Amino acid sequence: MKLFRKFRRKSQGASSRDGERSITMVAFANTLRNYSVEKLRADTRAAANVTMLALPQSIAYAAIAGLPIVHGIVCSAVAAMVAPLFASSRLTVLGPTNATAFMLFSFFATHPHLGSRSGELVPLLVAMVGIVAVLGSMLRIADLLQYVSRSVMVGYISGAAVLIIANQLKPWFGLGPFIDPESSGTFVGFVIELVKAIKHIQWVPALIGAITIGMYFALRAWRPAWPVFAITLAISSALFGIMIHQKIGPFAGVETFQTFSFADLKPELPDVIRAGFFRDLSELFGVACALAFVASLENSLMSKSLSSRSGERAEANQDMFAVGMANMAASIASGMPASGSLTRSTLNDASGARTRLSSFYSGLYTLAFTLLIAAVGHWGLPLIDYVPKAALAALVIALSFSLFNRRAIRICMHSTRDDALVLICTLVATLLAPLYVAIFIGVAVSISLFLRKASRPQLVEYGFDEGGELREVADTKRSRPIPAISIVHVEGDLFFGAAELFRTQIQRTVADPDVRVIILRLKNAWHLDATSVMALEDLIRFMRGKGLHLIVSGATREVYRVLRNSGVLLTLQEGCDRSKGESNLFLSHPRNPNLSTRAALLRAQDLIGTDKARIRIFHDPNQGKSAT
Repeated sequence: MKLFRKFRRKSQGASSRDGERSITMVAFANTLRNYSVEKLRADTRAAANVTMLALPQSIAYAAIAGLPIVHGIVCSAVAAMVAPLFASSRLTVLGPTNATAFMLFSFFATHPHLGSRSGELVPLLVAMVGIVAVLGSMLRIADLLQYVSRSVMVGYISGAAVLIIANQLKPWFGLGPFIDPESSGTFVGFVIELVKAIKHIQWVPALIGAITIGMYFALRAWRPAWPVFAITLAISSALFGIMIHQKIGPFAGVETFQTFSFADLKPELPDVIRAGFFRDLSELFGVACALAFVASLENSLMSKSLSSRSGERAEANQDMFAVGMANMAASIASGMPASGSLTRSTLNDASGARTRLSSFYSGLYTLAFTLLIAAVGHWGLPLIDYVPKAALAALVIALSFSLFNRRAIRICMHSTRDDALVLICTLVATLLAPLYVAIFIGVAVSISLFLRKASRPQLVEYGFDEGGELREVADTKRSRPIPAISIVHVEGDLFFGAAELFRTQIQRTVADPDVRVIILRLKNAWHLDATSVMALEDLIRFMRGKGLHLIVSGATREVYRVLRNSGVLLTLQEGCDRSKGESNLFLSHPRNPNLSTRAALLRAQDLIGTDKARIRIFHDPNQGKSAT
């Protein structure tokens, strides 16, 4: 007990240097300490509501992924129990989701040599997703998720919804045997195959799906607070499942799901000692990273949304750690990838959940129903055999329409051109490329557009007026003779994306034949990196080749440290007699930032052999004005 208390104090109290809390292994400790009967009642009621939604959804998502339904149910149970032990949010519920399920299907559809072994590879893939998420949380990768544009997720989810709807038309209309799985690995290929197979539409599955979706919308309009998805699936299975099972008339031969047994629930660890393991590991690595990224991003967005309502603070890295632990547990139990479920988490909140244990109870309920289904099937009543694939496909399509967030799409399309471009590019990528590739295409486009904006530092040339104050051109009243010294104020980020633009603009100033010295004022320049420092070194050597001089003023301690560590400071100081106090670098003075520029001006006057230099004031016409 003493060892446990010591570990708990360290894990809960430790914080990183940047103020973020470190990962804790006992996030549930405070919940248990303050738990009460009242909270127990609220949590168990909420858990019952969530379970009524989780069971049919887990079956649906397993069907979307092209896996046996037991993978979805087991994931829903295990992830819901494990995740709240580590998550920062008390309301999130993890399990299979639309996006991760279809990403899994998309990967195996485009890799048919792996798709035939999906049952063997899924536990390994889910374990890899868990490991990637855990390592990512330890390295605080989740902090970077805030830089992923919401336009990426809106476009990605909208594209995934289109793919899901198109793919579920196959079981709805009984077209499975008439569509070539290899030719339908992409959206375009699938649409072509679907058009070819239209003449083979089976009217009985089509009728079952139409009646089911009609019941769904009617029930949702009549009783929106009820678990409409579960009720509709139960009614449809009772109406049509019995006729299919009894082989009555045209209903004979209609496809249904197969009930699982206790043997199917047996946990299996990924086989890591078989031949070809490392080859499989290499082929699965890309999709594992994509699944971990999407699952963590979904969970982070959902956790922040729910936490904002309750006034709590969501810890992105802690939640990413919870995603990783949930997936590793699901891997051992032979489940599919787990992510944060928006619908189940929202229902959990709306049902009055008080603590994180509500999700845990929901997982227990789901596990109990799973064992009950297996037991009833063992006794001769295979309940899952009564669920028509056409009915579930119709319900999945109905559910997928809710993924189109029209308000979010409208905001992204009309806010800025970049947001619209990111959304369109991500949406098109989901339709033309595998989903595990499309998500990174969307992120790459979003980051590229951001870097384009951020990589435009402002360069404005300054001078001292008659009163000795540093002013922009528009603020000086004196005459402007042909300059000998140019004071250039640089403002903004000077990271790798801005390096070339920075060098080009300075060279434009150097092109003036009357300029002999340039003073770079770096008081408001940030984030120098290797690329920008090498650009500065090239600029120094370029100017010296022309017999010109470059002086840096207003340098912060960070700029000085980068120049010193990189060795470029030695290049900058070449020609200076340090014993006489000569220098080409002047640090910013905290009380009066202009003192360093005045000192640099004296150094420039010394270099050109005058004590009254004429000052050239240049303003970059492409950037507009910038305040000091």
